[in-house]
Amino acid sequence: MGKTADLTTVQKMTIDTLKKEGKTQKVIAKEVGCSQSSVSKHINREAKGRKRCGRKECTSKTDKRALERIVKQNRFKNVGEIHKEWTVAGVSASRSTTHRRMQDMGFSCRIPRVKPLLNKRQRQKRRAWAQDKKDWTAAEWSKVMFSDESKFCISFGNQGPRVWRKTGEAQNPRCLKSSVKFPQSVMVWGAMSSAAVGPLCFLRSRVNAAVYQEVLEHFMLPAADQLYGGDDFIFQHDLAPAHRAKSTSTCFKDHGIPLLDWPANSPDLNPIENLWGIVKRKMRDARPNNAEELKATIKATWALITPEECNRLVDSMPRRIAAAIQAKGAATKY
Repeated sequence: MGKTADLTTVQKMTIDTLKKEGKTQKVIAKEVGCSQSSVSKHINREAKGRKRCGRKECTSKTDKRALERIVKQNRFKNVGEIHKEWTVAGVSASRSTTHRRMQDMGFSCRIPRVKPLLNKRQRQKRRAWAQDKKDWTAAEWSKVMFSDESKFCISFGNQGPRVWRKTGEAQNPRCLKSSVKFPQSVMVWGAMSSAAVGPLCFLRSRVNAAVYQEVLEHFMLPAADQLYGGDDFIFQHDLAPAHRAKSTSTCFKDHGIPLLDWPANSPDLNPIENLWGIVKRKMRDARPNNAEELKATIKATWALITPEECNRLVDSMPRRIAAAIQAKGAATKY
């Protein structure tokens, strides 16, 4: 009678079948023609999900728990730093073993999501705003022109430190990095509807009320004609100081353009933020050498945005609203 490793495929299938029928290991061994210990080992291996034998792991369950604690203490450490700290704790393992154990635990090295900083009052206002808009349909959202500014850099490779996280931990506060509003950089202004995108405006100076009103005159109004023709629409922008200036409000009133009330610090609710992300991902392989080449690349990529992409993003507004309500005003996955 052979060992477990000598069992044929047919014998293993027969053992599995007889086991399901409730036969004892002694009876199974007699019918299959092998030792009872071989039957026992095969059944135990199947129960544990063990498919093959191999060298015993050099780390214990205690070691693994210690490693998980080290990773969770600071998720932005690299493998070398984590390995060094694990070794100091008394574990004898190589750097590659450290990496494998982290992967076995479900940790993956990812670019951290950026989360806006929200205080209690802002969360309350976001929740109230979402409650007010929860009955809006996709057709109603299609009447909104969404706008925003975004920063583009010549180098897209430097995205900051990466973070160790498991599946489903993307929104874990310990796996997020905080966003900083109004970085000192050249910005690009753009607008979109559910049908298409409008023309881009490259901002050469810091955006104050006067600069923003020039953008509205020379870019927003032409975009409105392009996207809506003579139909009514609602304009959306965030609560940046230039947007909230009295002279800017007067400008909108003079042109008879209604504004969509908008909660502070809420880029996750604005679909054009996702559109900027699409543009930057498409530009990932581009390597502009100067600002003019960068502008040309942005314009060309912006022109490739399809109506289907715009429609899909605006159609997501009801889901964004529902997510904001469920999160009680906290930042959402969008």
